[in-house]
Amino acid sequence: MKHLKKLKENRPLLLMALPGAVWYILFAYLPMFGLIIAFKNFRFSDGILGSEFVGLRNFEFLFRTKDAFVITRNTILYNVAFIFLNMFFSIALAIIFDALGKSRLSKFNQTVSLTPYFLSWVVVSYFVYAVLSPDKGIANKVLEFFGVDPVSWYSESKFWPYILIFCDIWKRAGYNSVIYYSTIRGFSAEYYEAARIDGATWFQQVRYITLPLLTSIVILMSLINLGHIMFSDFGLFYLVPKNSGMLYSVTSTIDTYVYNGMTNLTNMGATSAVSLYQSFVGFALVMAVNGIVRKVSKDDALF
Repeated sequence: MKHLKKLKENRPLLLMALPGAVWYILFAYLPMFGLIIAFKNFRFSDGILGSEFVGLRNFEFLFRTKDAFVITRNTILYNVAFIFLNMFFSIALAIIFDALGKSRLSKFNQTVSLTPYFLSWVVVSYFVYAVLSPDKGIANKVLEFFGVDPVSWYSESKFWPYILIFCDIWKRAGYNSVIYYSTIRGFSAEYYEAARIDGATWFQQVRYITLPLLTSIVILMSLINLGHIMFSDFGLFYLVPKNSGMLYSVTSTIDTYVYNGMTNLTNMGATSAVSLYQSFVGFALVMAVNGIVRKVSKDDALF
């Protein structure tokens, strides 16, 4: 009876959560049955259960290649840079928006910063090409104006780590700032009023009130992002550099490497094995870091 009473009391909340729960069951939990493909020589004619079991042979596609170190390094290092830099710029934007208050300038800036997130990487890749095109790109026109030789951007790999990081921050920082901005707006105004009475400047209020109170949400977002550290944004690494072979040393990640390999091999087992490997490493990292956070501050841990 107690359980039934709780269900009735929480009926509106349960109904609101129902679409999300159904989505996860259909597209996240039920497809987990297909993980066994990673350990089989999958053939459509034999089906999942009828295909030959090959153990860990499918994982050799990733680990025995000479490019395994390069693509793993690129995937991890780019994601580490994305996590920390996006967090820094997102928090900075949120603090600035909060300082501007509800003015028209604040609303305009929020709209401008949010717009890039809703652009697909296909559109962004054309913007980048308009700037970096060897013949008519804006960047080379500016260099020629100052008497500097033009650069063949799509064959010079040394520039692309900075270009890719900039594109990701430009596209995501504004959207991510909404989370931190809404959190800041939920802080009690009494903290800031007391600080102003004590003579604290705006920078001191940010340093000693805003940033410490953001610790919990920062840890939460970091843990969530760590779960995807072995995954890369396919559009960013494939479309923006135009899949140029000259740039593979700095633009090739696990996802793009598998795509390039699978377009010819069509090995479903190897593809599934790589996806399972990425998910397992992400899960292990989240569990490990969450365990560390739990020992330091139990209230800030995910569970």
